[in-house]
Amino acid sequence: MTDDHHLHGLDPYDLLDAEAARLAAHFATLDDLGYAQPSRCEGWSVRDVLCHLASSEEYHHACLEKMVQAFFAAGTEKGLDSLEAWNDDGIRTFDGVDTVSVLEQWRTRNAETRRGFRAADGGNIDTSIGDYPGRWQAFHVALELATHADDVGVPVDASERRSRTEWRAGVSRFALAESKPDLTVERMPDGRTRIAGQGRSVEVDDSELVEAVAARLDDTSRLDEAGRALLSATP
Repeated sequence: MTDDHHLHGLDPYDLLDAEAARLAAHFATLDDLGYAQPSRCEGWSVRDVLCHLASSEEYHHACLEKMVQAFFAAGTEKGLDSLEAWNDDGIRTFDGVDTVSVLEQWRTRNAETRRGFRAADGGNIDTSIGDYPGRWQAFHVALELATHADDVGVPVDASERRSRTEWRAGVSRFALAESKPDLTVERMPDGRTRIAGQGRSVEVDDSELVEAVAARLDDTSRLDEAGRALLSATP
């Protein structure tokens, strides 16, 4: 089992609450033009990201209700055979649904998810890879919410930026070590992170690590394509 020392001192449920509140508050300020703007996710508008978040709650609920196999079986029957197909189907689910209703559905279902994760603390839940610590899954979901908040341009108060980047870096180190156990992922005394393996060694600061693990670096990065692939923990 993956060493979770990178997560020590962090509360995933508080992080989940904070990121959900940040997204909900931002979405509530947008008009149709704001929702139509492109997000950082290629080919997705801001509304598409909201629809993706709303559809993702079905998976989170399946995890908490131990219904993941039934969830995937239903998708297979629909012909969903890739992550891209799943994501597109989830977004298209809300075609014709007004955005206010999509936001309300996401807020309601997400609140249920967050309560469910808190209740499952200390135990396992069902996931795509089988039984998995609910606490760890809560960290992954918090990291996803933070990434998508950045994707749609959610503002972050200056007083929160450092601590937010630090916890995201810790969870990113854990996610990378977990998804690529052949790598050595080490926080250095100067606060940077060293990743070694596959014939390479890379050192990055917290901000660059967060972007790399979420596969949000592009050709403008100082890291070449192979370096970016090494640090990505995103399917």
